[in-house]
Amino acid sequence: MNRFAALSTLIALAASASAPAFAEQAMPAAAPAGAQRVVMLCDSSVATRAAYRRDFGSRPVFVTAEQALRARATGEVWATPRCMTAREHARLTQTLNSYAAVR
Repeated sequence: MNRFAALSTLIALAASASAPAFAEQAMPAAAPAGAQRVVMLCDSSVATRAAYRRDFGSRPVFVTAEQALRARATGEVWATPRCMTAREHARLTQTLNSYAAVR
């Protein structure tokens, strides 16, 4: 569980570090209360899946970096956080850093 919490914290920190790059973007229309677009770094172990189910009440749904970027662009929101593998997270981080460098 400590690894799960540490990875979740890492995602939150990465997201907060990239927030200035998105500051100039127009915000999508107001989302329903409780809706969010959170992506957590998860592995596919039984322990991680059990922890996710305990914390959020459902099975984890894994997304790719491309799907996360598409959701951001379209304003899609989720009732529970989505999961991302370490490899996809690296792709997402690289894309976001490239985007920030260009702006």
